[in-house]
Amino acid sequence: MRPLRRLIGILAVLLLIATACGDDDDDVGTVTEGTAGGGSEEEDADLEGQSVEVAAVFTGTEQENLEAVLAAFEEETGATVDYTSTGDDVGATLGPRIAAGDAPDVAFLPQPGLMRDFVADGSLQPVQDVAGDLVDENYDPIWRELGSVDGTLYGVWFKAANKSTFWYNVGVFDDAGVEAPQDWAGLQDVAQTISDSGVAPISIGGADGWTLTDWFENVYIRTAGPEMYDMLAAHELPWTDESVTTALTTLAEVFGSAELLAGGTEGALQTDFETSVAKVFAEPPDGAMVYEGDFVASVISDDIGAELGTDADFFDFPSIGGSEPTVVGGGDVAVLLSDSEAGRELIRFLATPEAAEIWAERGGFLSPNQQVDLEVYPDDITRSLAESLVEAETFRFDLSDLQPAAFGGTIGQGMWKLLQDFLADPSAVDAIAQQLETQAAAAFG
Repeated sequence: MRPLRRLIGILAVLLLIATACGDDDDDVGTVTEGTAGGGSEEEDADLEGQSVEVAAVFTGTEQENLEAVLAAFEEETGATVDYTSTGDDVGATLGPRIAAGDAPDVAFLPQPGLMRDFVADGSLQPVQDVAGDLVDENYDPIWRELGSVDGTLYGVWFKAANKSTFWYNVGVFDDAGVEAPQDWAGLQDVAQTISDSGVAPISIGGADGWTLTDWFENVYIRTAGPEMYDMLAAHELPWTDESVTTALTTLAEVFGSAELLAGGTEGALQTDFETSVAKVFAEPPDGAMVYEGDFVASVISDDIGAELGTDADFFDFPSIGGSEPTVVGGGDVAVLLSDSEAGRELIRFLATPEAAEIWAERGGFLSPNQQVDLEVYPDDITRSLAESLVEAETFRFDLSDLQPAAFGGTIGQGMWKLLQDFLADPSAVDAIAQQLETQAAAAFG
């Protein structure tokens, strides 16, 4: 990739200047450590004959897009990259491999909580001396904080998500004579009007428990505020706190109205994420809107073939009780499991805007890297989402992803399972809150 060659060329010139200034013992091409940013720089990343294994959750179009990024790395370095998809339960896939001494070189983790788990058991290599300078140069400090454990950098955030968006079928909204709502009461009014027009207003992918955690988190931060959100995320506040039961009660105003859900309660519980999107943009549609992150756009355009901006549009997650605009986000952090030269160089590459721009121009992707040129995003909708992410005044990471993986990110247990139980019976506010607290306390030990 030409931008990376330019970067390498610049580094080479800097090293030559340093040599000319009188340090005759330094050889051009060696690693220079102890820079102001805490990173390491190489004049030439010649990895011919070396291989690096990368593991991530991505499949389908997302896998193809990541592989385009990895192909650019291969072209520049001569390394060979092998990609492995882990499936949604990353910890369950990587854990046995780590224990067997067969870990991939680099993994993309969707949960900071899982990253902390792996740091605690000694599975990750710190990357401060690998990419710390680029992280400081290219990212808002919140992303360094999210990539660090006890002040040490262990991860580079490559892919981010704005998880505070509702996506809607423009034709259905037009036919019902409604517009995008601004607040929670407006959302319910719009939903009722659409329901009266003969279309189920809200499609929920409840078969995937993580979608329900995203619903809860957006409601919680808008009813309790960001400071309480931080306390709950750190388990400095019990899940039996009134702020939690208030959020669950608010959420039940939607979850408890089966007539507003595509397929009713049972249908929502049996619908996975991709199908929840397809229901809204199918012909004829079986839903008017679906809540989830910006990545819905790639499902709409790539998998369904609907046109963004014409057939599909989005609005921000509604304000509740006058709450200020807030972005709850997620993402995938690249971590180093094997201290290999090729793995280190890949981590460094992923911290550059040039690497992110490869996927950004293909769509279905937002980068937390502030140096990415917004013009590379393929459409106005994605460009607007990316700008909102990097410029958000109040940003909080997905709360479930901040939990120990056993509580926040495991199929069939913890938040995923208990919020599915709540969708099945939204009247069980106190019982679900107690079960959330019991399992959170166990996970935090």
